[in-house]
Amino acid sequence: MNLTLYIWRQKTASAPGKMAQYEALDISPDCSFLEMLDIVNERLVEKGEEAIAFDHDCREGICGMCSMVINGMPHGPDRGTTTCQLHMRSFKDGDVIYIEPWRAKAFPVVRDLIVDRSAFDRIVQAGAYVSVATGGAPDANALPISKGDANQSFNAAACIGCGACVAACKNASAMLFVGAKVSQYLHLPQGQPERRSRALGMVAQMDAEGFGNCTNQEECEAVCPANISVKVIAELNREFIRASFIGPEE
Repeated sequence: MNLTLYIWRQKTASAPGKMAQYEALDISPDCSFLEMLDIVNERLVEKGEEAIAFDHDCREGICGMCSMVINGMPHGPDRGTTTCQLHMRSFKDGDVIYIEPWRAKAFPVVRDLIVDRSAFDRIVQAGAYVSVATGGAPDANALPISKGDANQSFNAAACIGCGACVAACKNASAMLFVGAKVSQYLHLPQGQPERRSRALGMVAQMDAEGFGNCTNQEECEAVCPANISVKVIAELNREFIRASFIGPEE
């Protein structure tokens, strides 16, 4: 495959950026998208040019590091797929591909295609954990949990925190991410003692980070590689309203 790439290049967070054109020649359709970029970078280095900086880690669709907007779609055209699991057979020979970083105030560009997503870490630190003393670890079957609750918790816990939901939303809302973290604990007995303070703390931190509001257009669900349902946003809203009236735990 021969492809034309337009890639966002930005040397530092404060430097101006621009789209630069590259040719990706003789690319195997069995390559992943990141492997294609590796090949382009190898050829750039061989010519003495600066390699394209992009985030990656596990390359197994688990870590959420491979954040790229590909032809206007976070993670590219395939639904339920991270960039590292996207293969070049999803494109056609001769295609023109535009590659950009996440675009959000709360995700400032660090360099090229790399953005700072530490805002998500601070939201997690504001409440996405269980801190009460639980004693020794109980047997797995010691606390009965209904199949429905277990499924909802597991589905929410599938969120990998990549930020595609933010990149897809016209308001750069983080409601799907925060909703997933709240729902993960909401359906488990261990999450009940801190459920009100969790909702209040995480929403407050989300607002402080500069994320926008949700307008329920579901772009976030459409691009989520873990297929998180927007139902978690409804659960987050319910928990936040409830906690706002009752207040945090004493």
